[in-house]
Amino acid sequence: MKSTQFVRRILVLSLFLAGALAQAAPITGTVTNKTTGKPASGDTVVLVNPMTGMSEIARTTSDARGHYSLNAAINGPALVQATHQGAGYFIAAPQGGSPGDITVYDVAAKVDGVAIDEDVVGVVEASNGQLRVVERYSVHNTSMPLRTQWSPRSFELVLPAGAVVEGVSAQRPGASSLPTTVKLDPDGPKGHYAINFPIQPDDNEKGTLFQIEYEVPYGEGKFTFHPQVSIPARTVWVVLPKSMTFAAGAGSVFQSAPQDPGFQTYVSRNALPGKALEFTVSGSGSMPREDQGAQGSQATGAPGSQPGGGIGNPIGTPDPLTKYKWWILAGFALLLVAAAAFLLRKQTALTGATLSAQSAASGATTSLHSAAPASRNTALLGILKDELFTLESEKASGTISPGEYAEVKAGLEAVLKRALKRN
Repeated sequence: MKSTQFVRRILVLSLFLAGALAQAAPITGTVTNKTTGKPASGDTVVLVNPMTGMSEIARTTSDARGHYSLNAAINGPALVQATHQGAGYFIAAPQGGSPGDITVYDVAAKVDGVAIDEDVVGVVEASNGQLRVVERYSVHNTSMPLRTQWSPRSFELVLPAGAVVEGVSAQRPGASSLPTTVKLDPDGPKGHYAINFPIQPDDNEKGTLFQIEYEVPYGEGKFTFHPQVSIPARTVWVVLPKSMTFAAGAGSVFQSAPQDPGFQTYVSRNALPGKALEFTVSGSGSMPREDQGAQGSQATGAPGSQPGGGIGNPIGTPDPLTKYKWWILAGFALLLVAAAAFLLRKQTALTGATLSAQSAASGATTSLHSAAPASRNTALLGILKDELFTLESEKASGTISPGEYAEVKAGLEAVLKRALKRN
């Protein structure tokens, strides 16, 4: 897993360096508070170098009109951070004199309009006395006025009894965002946890994503889940291998919603805190590989019962599990890197096969090199931003050893120096 992450970061940085340009002109822009619709005055704006542990290059404060100007020569990637009510909002430092406009929101511990769109419980493998699970929450923030929900208990969840957590990540809204490693903090009774991560307002219908990978004891070949949602959830999905058996518990309402011949899918709708969601899985098996699922889907040629159709047969509206298939399969053997591509619900369905980290980087290279240079650089800066956030977040949270951090950082800097010398 560590070596995969290292390769992924090297690939991402290599992509970015292909279009990175030295910055010499002042960086100017406007900080706008979208909660009030007015300029955000008095916010601290800092230019930081992510390659040196987010060290500060220049600092200023937004004026009464929200304008700011940072005068500093930078050579390589940089980020601009605006801090509003204690919450940080980042953009990649603009190039070629483009404006560095930043959007911020007022912050509150709890805001109306935050709800779970989909909670997907993916059973990816059952063998050797262990049940491996990837659970993913898509959380929408449609608050009015727009506000960021952020506190030590921004998002609360409950894990099954005996769960051993192997990984937790969160992802901000936005097309260029990538997952960031976060911590689970015990919160009350055993199995109850909270995540200290800002839930920002949706960005083009894309919400905040939380993913938890864990294992539970499976010595008897049977396990009963007792899911609990802390806030209303539009849908709760259960996905498991075809060879396993699913049984809803007393009072629970789950409906079969076939999506792909390679696995089983069940859904419960309009879940509320305190509502029964119990179900039991038994038997053994593992999620099929993507190519097998794709072949089976083409053979059937029949759409699923859920609006949007089956994974292999898209129609106008995308199916929820299509969006999460990468993440469910990513948990298989815990060897794939979480790097999903989410499409807008009202536009097109996701039909591409799940990729490994290396093939994803290859596809990104083709797409980005076909774009205009300015667009390519902007996209790559966004990717790099989240990659570097991930590394620094892992260091700050203690989820990466000092040795591994130094190894990854040294590799990134070596590639950077080489590319800059060549340019």
